Amino acid sequence: MIDLWLEIACDVPEEHADVVAEFLTQLSGNGVCVDNKSVDAFSASEIPDSVRVVIKAYLPAGTDPSPQMHEFEAFMAELSRRHPAAFFGHPTLTAVNSEDWSSSWKVHFKPLRVGKRLLIVPTWEEAVQLPGDLVVRIDPGMAFGTGGHETTRLCLELLEQVMECRDPISAPSLLDLGTGSGILAMAASLLGAGRILALDIDPDAVEVARENLALNELSTSVECGTTPLESLAEHFDIILANILAEELVRLAPYLTERLSPGGALILSGILAEKEQLVRQGFASQPLKYSQTVCAGEWVAMLYRNEACP
Repeated sequence: MIDLWLEIACDVPEEHADVVAEFLTQLSGNGVCVDNKSVDAFSASEIPDSVRVVIKAYLPAGTDPSPQMHEFEAFMAELSRRHPAAFFGHPTLTAVNSEDWSSSWKVHFKPLRVGKRLLIVPTWEEAVQLPGDLVVRIDPGMAFGTGGHETTRLCLELLEQVMECRDPISAPSLLDLGTGSGILAMAASLLGAGRILALDIDPDAVEVARENLALNELSTSVECGTTPLESLAEHFDIILANILAEELVRLAPYLTERLSPGGALILSGILAEKEQLVRQGFASQPLKYSQTVCAGEWVAMLYRNEACP
């Protein structure tokens, strides 16, 4: 795992946080952190209104950050031009240790209930469990996915909905594309999925996912790897894809090809303003659009393959 990172940070008005976070995610190829100094919980519903937040993204220390910094500065200048009444801080670049990034989560990440039965608990916290709770213990480290971000919560809620509607006798196979911390794959296992494959293009994320699987005694239930979706030949009853909208559109034919007849495809990581982009990107695929769920500035979408098994 990389020990030293370059942290790109910028102080922005909260109402512009999502668009800046999405840009930095694409720019860095890694997840981002959003710091809100008044936060004492990781549930979005519990975060008080705040005037400003700090968006942070990370690059490996061995890379030259000049191109990314130049591109980010140009993006922020354009954003400032489009919103002259808003004040945007100047981007900064700082070297940080990996443990500094990991520990920044721990200040904000508290036990969180998602959906009807899922209870997400950080490894350094304790939580009161209710009868029927399905508990996922997690240390996200430097990988995306704690359950608190809208994109992950929406995925978990749709996953629980899909699992409730399936034949209880059979255990559906599932692909978690862009697994990050492994939270979706672990929740799927607890909800009754059978064969589970969790993939991520970032080897560090896969390592974090494997560590979390071990914490939850699910190492034998979920297979992790970095195999590209385009290289898979296997079909799945459920596919979760919590990645960027543009990447979802690019992968639309491959996601469709890997979805079994009668299967469910859950798409997340989509800003609300890009829902139509994704809808148009999947319009040519032989799938039936089912629904869109929303939280904050984000949406998740459910498609079904209505071909007969």
